Amino acid sequence: MDNTPIFTDDTIVFGLLMLALGFVFITESIKTGFWAKFYKIVPGLFMAYMVPAVLTTTGLISPEWTTVSETGVITEHSSSLYYVASRYLLPAALVLMTLSIDLKAVFNLGWKALVMFFTGTIGIVIGGPIAIILIASVSPETVGGVGPDAVWRGLSTLAGSWIGGGANQTAMLEIYGYNQAKYGGMVFVDIVVANIWMAIILIGIGKRNRINKWLKADTSSIEELKEKMSTFSEKVKRNPSLTDIMVICAIAFGTVSIAHLSANFLAPLFEGIVADIESPTTRNIFTFLGSKFFWMISVATIIAIVLSNTKAKNYEGAGASKFGSVFIYILVASIGMKMDLTMIFDNVGLIAIGVVWMTIHAILLVVVAKLIKAPYFFLAVGSQANVGGAASAPIVASAFHPSLATVGVLLAVFGYAVGTIAAIGCTILMELAAVS
Repeated sequence: MDNTPIFTDDTIVFGLLMLALGFVFITESIKTGFWAKFYKIVPGLFMAYMVPAVLTTTGLISPEWTTVSETGVITEHSSSLYYVASRYLLPAALVLMTLSIDLKAVFNLGWKALVMFFTGTIGIVIGGPIAIILIASVSPETVGGVGPDAVWRGLSTLAGSWIGGGANQTAMLEIYGYNQAKYGGMVFVDIVVANIWMAIILIGIGKRNRINKWLKADTSSIEELKEKMSTFSEKVKRNPSLTDIMVICAIAFGTVSIAHLSANFLAPLFEGIVADIESPTTRNIFTFLGSKFFWMISVATIIAIVLSNTKAKNYEGAGASKFGSVFIYILVASIGMKMDLTMIFDNVGLIAIGVVWMTIHAILLVVVAKLIKAPYFFLAVGSQANVGGAASAPIVASAFHPSLATVGVLLAVFGYAVGTIAAIGCTILMELAAVS
C-alpha cells in the first residue's frame, strides 16, 4: 500500500517541525487571552510533542512510508530526523545540561528516586501478566497463539523495551523466539502505548504543584538543587559572545564525537565478550553492553560530569543549558512525529493489553508515591527511565529544570542494566498467565 506523506524531504520536514516549535513557544509567551488560559491547562512541552503528531496523523509528514512503483515493486522509506536527534542532539543536550551539575546535590535527592524507579520496574513486571488475565477474560483469542506465534512471546519484547531499551527488546526477541513476521505489531504497540503514557506524564508536569500537594510530597531537595543551579547560573551569567557560542558547540559536539568513537569501539568489544558467555540466560542479561546507543549516552554523560568539575561549567553563564534545551525540544518534536494517532484503532486487542499494562504500572507508581510522599518529579522520571529509556527520561527530567536532566540519564542507564533480567521474570509470569 502506498502511504507516501505530502512531504518526504527531511529538509522540509525539519523546517515544519521547527515552525511547529516556533508556534508553540510564541503562543506560550502570550500572557493574556485564549493562549494564556490554554497553557495553564496544557504544558508547552506536551504541545511540542503533539503538534508534530498531528502533522503525521494528517499525512503531511511521516517517520516511515511505503511506495509502490508502476511495476508493483514495494519500497520502504523512512525519515532520518529521529535518528539524528537521538544520536547527535540528545548527547549534545546532555553534555550542555550537565556542565553545571553539582553531582553531590543530585545524590542528595535521596532514596526516593531509586524507590520510584524500581516501583516502575515492578509495575511493568506484574502489569504484563495481570493485563493478559484481564484481557483473556474478555477476549481469549487476543492473548492466544501457540509456538512462535504465542502472544506472550511477543509481549516479552515489550517488557524488554519498557524496562530497559532497544537492546533489551532485541534480547527478548532472541530469547523467546517470537515470530519475526508478527514482531512489527509489537513494535507498533510499544510506540503507541509508550507515547500515550509519555503524553500523560507531560500533561502532569504542568500540574505538578497540585499533584505534589495531593501526594503531600517533600520537594525541598529538588527545590534546593534547582535554587543552587539558578544561583550559580546568575552568578556566571553574561552576554554570550560569538566565541562563547562556538566554544559551547565545540564542547557539545566534540564530546558527541568522542562518545560515538568510544561506542564504536566498546560496543563490538563487549558484544564479543558477551557472546563468549556459555550460559544463554547470563549472555542475554548482558546483551545491552553490545548496544552503541548505551555506550554513546554513558560516555557522553561521564565526560559531561568530568567537565562539570572544570572551568567549562562557567559556560552555563553564556547559556549552555539553553542550547541544550533547544536540542531537547527538537528531539521531542521528532518523537512526536513518530506518533500517528489513527494507529490506536489499527489493532485494538493488542493496544488494550498495552493500555491495561501501562495503567497498572501507573497505579503502582501513584500508590507508592503517595505512601512515601515522593514528589511527582520522581514518579515521572522513574517511570520514563523504565518505559522511555535514555531517549525520553532526560526530556521529562529537564522539563522540571535543565540541571535535572542528568537524573533521568543515570536512572535510564540503570534501566538498561536490569532490563533483560526483569523482563525475563515478567515473561515467565506472562506465560503462566497465558496458559492458565
